[in-house]
Amino acid sequence: MEILTASGVTFTYPNCDRPALSDVSFSLEAGSFNLLAGGTGSGKSTLLKLLKRELAPMGDLSGGMTFEGRPQAELDDKSAALGIGYVMQQPDAQIVCDKVWAELVFTLENAGADKAFIAFRAAETASYFGIDRWYESDTDSLSGGQKQLLNLASVMMGEPKLLILDEPTAQLDPIAATEFIHTVKKLCDELGLTVLIAEHRLDELVPISDRLMILDGGRLIHNGSPREVIAALDPKSPVAPAMPAAARLFKALGGTGDCPLNVAQGREYIAPYKADTKAPKRGEYTHSADKALELKDVYFRYSRGEADILKGLSLDVYKGEIVCILGANGSGKSTAARCMAGLIRPYSGSIKVLGKRLKDYKSTSLYKECLTLVPQDVQTCFLHQTVEQELDEAGIKPEELPFEIGHLLGTHPYDLSGGEQQLLALAKALGSKPQLLILDEVTKGMDSALKLTAADIFHKLKAEGVTLILVTHDIEFAALCADRCVMLFGGEAVCALPPWEFFDRGSFYTTSASRIARGKYEGVVTVDDLSSLCLKNGKGVSLC
Repeated sequence: MEILTASGVTFTYPNCDRPALSDVSFSLEAGSFNLLAGGTGSGKSTLLKLLKRELAPMGDLSGGMTFEGRPQAELDDKSAALGIGYVMQQPDAQIVCDKVWAELVFTLENAGADKAFIAFRAAETASYFGIDRWYESDTDSLSGGQKQLLNLASVMMGEPKLLILDEPTAQLDPIAATEFIHTVKKLCDELGLTVLIAEHRLDELVPISDRLMILDGGRLIHNGSPREVIAALDPKSPVAPAMPAAARLFKALGGTGDCPLNVAQGREYIAPYKADTKAPKRGEYTHSADKALELKDVYFRYSRGEADILKGLSLDVYKGEIVCILGANGSGKSTAARCMAGLIRPYSGSIKVLGKRLKDYKSTSLYKECLTLVPQDVQTCFLHQTVEQELDEAGIKPEELPFEIGHLLGTHPYDLSGGEQQLLALAKALGSKPQLLILDEVTKGMDSALKLTAADIFHKLKAEGVTLILVTHDIEFAALCADRCVMLFGGEAVCALPPWEFFDRGSFYTTSASRIARGKYEGVVTVDDLSSLCLKNGKGVSLC
């Protein structure tokens, strides 16, 4: 039975020449798990917001949408508000109360539900999601994963029949993201909830989805089972590099028939390949003798009464290298980045930038052709009405950038997609001609094609002598561009290794390609590493 339909939906934002969505038609079966994918700016968020009447953007809309057989416009307020739940990309953007319990009951209180019913629903919902352990906590004390879980639980308090999620794991570490996805799938399986989720991180979602839909330029170009869509997908599509590692390996090796979708199926697929050559050939990791950044025994807390966030953090970053800092939500990554940039001061320890102590940089000299930080919330970097004005303020011309941004010059920065906003913030950062560039969650909102572009940009900057520190949750991106990966845990750096060593020893903080190769090949980081080894070894009986 169909729970939601969209028929010929076309939408154009005010003052725009071309539509954001063009003739989009699809239907969702009740109780199904549906994945929406597409490149940056393809129209995913626009479509999802149109399906949730209260969040629909202003603009010119044509076509029809129905929910449970009724036209969207004819739904009563309660059916529209509670029947369709919505979880946003940014956890903080959806939280309105200062206490966890208050946030949880907020939905039903606004719906005018009976107090006894609210109490019962809060008790069972908190227990189901494991929120009972931090039920009395302040919402601003929660980690990113806890905040997103609270958002999901709050939406589920209203017992929606359709749950829409817009890149809900974008700001979550790999383990928290996996747990969140499994929770959503469990809700679908156990409660008969219909799920529509838009994501760029597809490795874990594709194998558990009933349907995969792909938007390109505002048009729905694919709509079918994951295996059907992957088989028909253009290798040049911006979402092709985001498909599960097992499926990409299958295509790289010229596989026929049904492609594998998960790690277990990928391991079974490479079983016939020999392992005479067990590891990719790599050179030794080397670095400059000069340090771009030195942290020694750094301690930081936000107030005297709070616990330390950084607990003796020590780290050396060498000139001309790309260092990716990974770790769980709340491990101190963003705090460390802000300390490195001199925005907050540790109460103990020392920090040197280019051989000079931070406190010896006078006035704003630290930020003049020296160090630049691009924060996690890049919208805080934007002050003007158009992209062109933002670039003018930074003193940079579009043609000087190592990427194309000229087609966006007349657009308001807030009207850009998440990935485009990241590029604009990066462009402004490059205007300051930094020798040390720190970026916090730089790939947030980027599709896989744009991530490849970003990795290429960073390698070009490295070749020009720029040192880069990338704080990221994106394991695959770190594997693609890092010279070294640093793991933060409990406010300390517990290891700093080249990616082929870092990911080869990890079980949870590792790539899918490494998991597929585990036990057969060593030092595998990417699908390219694994496919090259398979092709070199060939099929047959191994001599090992």
